[in-house]
Amino acid sequence: MPDKQLLHIVVGGELKDVAGVEFRDLSKVEFVGAFPNYEEAHKAWKAKAQATVDNAHARYFIIHAHKLLDPSED
Repeated sequence: MPDKQLLHIVVGGELKDVAGVEFRDLSKVEFVGAFPNYEEAHKAWKAKAQATVDNAHARYFIIHAHKLLDPSED
């Protein structure tokens, strides 16, 4: 039996302040993708984070969407 799908979403863009998590312009937030597990999401996150290492305001996040869809699951 295959592992249960645990939806993870990777998004990112430029933040207003490097100490916060508020995006500078929501219309420019990048949807990197939706992934069936944390491992795949982490690969995509890492690639985007490394590609934007020269921009101090760029940040990418992994959203554990499966927890939002069903908060009773861990």
